[in-house]
This record gives sequence, C-alpha cells and structure tokens, in this order.
Amino acid sequence: MAALLSYLPPFEGLLPKWLFLVSVVSAANSIQAYRSESYAADLYNGRTADGRPHTNALSARTFGTWTFLSSIVRLYAAYYITTPAVYDLALWTFGIALLHFVGEWVAFGSAQLKGRFVSPLIVASSTLTWMLTQREWYLSA
Repeated sequence: MAALLSYLPPFEGLLPKWLFLVSVVSAANSIQAYRSESYAADLYNGRTADGRPHTNALSARTFGTWTFLSSIVRLYAAYYITTPAVYDLALWTFGIALLHFVGEWVAFGSAQLKGRFVSPLIVASSTLTWMLTQREWYLSA
C-alpha cells in the first residue's frame, strides 16, 4: 500500500490528491464515452420533443476527448500545483465544465437536474470554489 501511496502528489493539503482522483475518474469516464454512446446519453439525460436523446456516437466521442484533455490538465496540476500557469489551467477546466453543464441544463435543455448529470455539477462547482479559495496558499508555497 505504501508503494501505491508514493505515487500521489507530494504536496500538503488535500487539493492535489483530489485533482489526482478527479483526473483518474475523468480518464475512466473518457473510456466509457468511447466505448458506448449510452454513457453520454445517460449523462445528457434530456430528450428531444420526440423522445430521442440529444447525443449520438460522435457527440459521445467528442465528450470523451474533451474529458480526457481536462483529465491530463488536472493530472499535471496535481503534480505542479505550485506553478501558476498550471494551477490556472486546471482551474479553467472546472470553470468551463461548470459553464458547459449549466448551459446544457438551463439554456439548451439537453440535460435534466437528476441522475448522473448532478455529479459533474457538484464536482465542477465545488472544485472551482476550492481552487479559487486556495490559490494564494498553493502559489505562495
């Protein structure tokens, strides 16, 4: 177990470990999005007027690619959390994700506030807030 823990980011506080965890989960979500378009359909759970999902195979793969890119940025931030540009890029990934998900829910109607859709809203909003409030502490280290 100690050998596995040695791979975690070597910084004080929980934020770097959280970024590592979110990165790993995001990479797994990317794989799911590539494997099955139903993954994206479950996430973007709104339906068109005739009852069809808003997603298709291409949108699922696009979501998977976007999520994997965010995963890589967040992984770098976990290990380089004291580097301002990397910290800010990771912070932006959560801000963009939050705007995207709120937009899909409120403006476009491709998602409803239930099921799997709630998790990314919670992760994006709470991590964005956490990173904004801790920015000076990590960057002054």
